[in-house]
Amino acid sequence: MLRDSRDIIRRLEREGYVLRVVKGSHHKFFHDGLRRMVTIPHPKRDLPLGTVYSIYRQAGWPRER
Repeated sequence: MLRDSRDIIRRLEREGYVLRVVKGSHHKFFHDGLRRMVTIPHPKRDLPLGTVYSIYRQAGWPRER
């Protein structure tokens, strides 16, 4: 499971998400086809597990253990 914000952002961009909004340390990525918004605190290494689960849920990714 990815826990570094840079790795998560790379995966989002590969899947077609585009950076839409930056407010403070939070970046919001939007996918036009899926109509989804994903918020990521950036830059941050070792995101808390609850935050990672929330990002995965927002992106529609299966939760890994």
